[in-house]
Formats: sequence, C-alpha cells, structure tokens
Amino acid sequence: MIKLNSIRSDKIWGYENWIASTHPKGMQKEFFDFVGGDFPLLVKVIQADDTLSVQVHPNDEVAERLENCRGKTECWYVLSARKGAQLVYGLDDTYSADELRDAIKDESLEDMLFYADVKAGDFIYIPAGTVHAIGGGLRLLEVQQSCDITYRLYDWGRGRECHVEKGIACIDESGIQEIAPFAGGFDCPYFGLEEIAVEETFESIADGSDVVLYFVLDGKGTVNGIESLKEDIFAFKKGESIKVEGSLKLMKILSK
Repeated sequence: MIKLNSIRSDKIWGYENWIASTHPKGMQKEFFDFVGGDFPLLVKVIQADDTLSVQVHPNDEVAERLENCRGKTECWYVLSARKGAQLVYGLDDTYSADELRDAIKDESLEDMLFYADVKAGDFIYIPAGTVHAIGGGLRLLEVQQSCDITYRLYDWGRGRECHVEKGIACIDESGIQEIAPFAGGFDCPYFGLEEIAVEETFESIADGSDVVLYFVLDGKGTVNGIESLKEDIFAFKKGESIKVEGSLKLMKILSK
C-alpha cells in the first residue's frame, strides 16, 4: 500500500489536485512504479472558485482517431458546495450543429445549457460526449479515464482558445443520468465507486489482481499494514489484509 502525494495545478478558475495519476502531464512517479506503468484512471480534487469553461470530451473511438489516446468518461462527487452553487449538465434541448455554432459565435450558448443546483454528497455521471461545466463555489472529487483531452466550446467571454468543431462533432448526451445524492455505489464500463463508512475498523483483503484506491471523504484514522517498508508504504500479498482504524468515510475506487 502506498500513500500518494497530490500534484497541484493552478487555473484561472481555481485549482486541481491530481491525487492518483500516471498521466504524462501530471505523473506521480511513485504511483507509476507501484502499478507497473500506465493506470487507466486519473483521480482529482477540483476546487472551482469560478465557473469552468463549457466543454465536452471525446469517447474512446473519437479520441483514438483524433488524438491517439483513450477517451474521457468521468464522474463527480460533490465534496462541498456554497449556497446556490450550480453546474452545467448537458444542453436544455436538442440543437443542430449549425445552431450550436451560431450560438457560440454570438456568445449566446449559455441560453442553451441545462443548469442544475447541487449540494455536498451529490453524484454526477459525465459520460464522454456530455456538454458540461463546473460552477463556481464547488469542490469535487473527480474520477475519470486517464485522458487530458478537453474540447472547450465556450468560455464565458474570457478569450481562451475554443475547439468548436471537434467539440460539436463528439457531442452525445444519450448517457445523461439524474443528479442525486450518491447511492453508496456506482459502476460504469471504466470505473466503480463504493462509499465505505468506518466506525471503528475496516479490513481489506488483497486478492492479487486489482489496484484499489481509497479517498478519505471525511474523518481521520490510521492504517496498519503487514510489513512496514518505509514511511507511508506497506507491503502485503494475496490473502493478507490491511486494517483501517478510526472514524471516517472512504470512497473506494476501482478501474474496470
């Protein structure tokens, strides 16, 4: 087991902490070595003090064809939200490519977006192709495919580069789901999440096959490993276990 140190990236709207990454744009060398190379997921904490751009990500097929990489399906767990915080989750109707181009050109795309109020504990699934934007005043746990391709459609007049044609070409909102408090578990073709409440102890047994990530949502505790190798690192093998002690809430994250 290894405790990862996050990589911070400051943005004009706030910052990101990449907390589990083997991606070249933000690689944790100790994690890369630990998993033996590329890991298919990237886990972040996003602090949005201002609204992010309106954007969309390609699916695996489009990303391979246009960018020679995997696609980007992701999800958000709302860690905290100021009163009245919103995010963009899709378009509010069905629009043609020309209608979208015209709206982007005359800076009226914001009138075509679906805005959702969110609060701490809500869960949002963002399959590739979904138009979305994180609003200001939100702190999110983001689990995504390990891909850094973003097609920016609209930037609220801030003047940054947009990728209109690529973005419009990959819009597909057929996978949108209802926003609701996290139900305790979630699975999609790329990742699985499970919320675990630890009141005194929690034990995890190694099965010898999966890399398991744990993110502390709330509280604090300690980890007891089989063999302490050095600070923050523990070795254990198939059939052995680790024990977490304390009062805390964990998010267990698995790749598919």
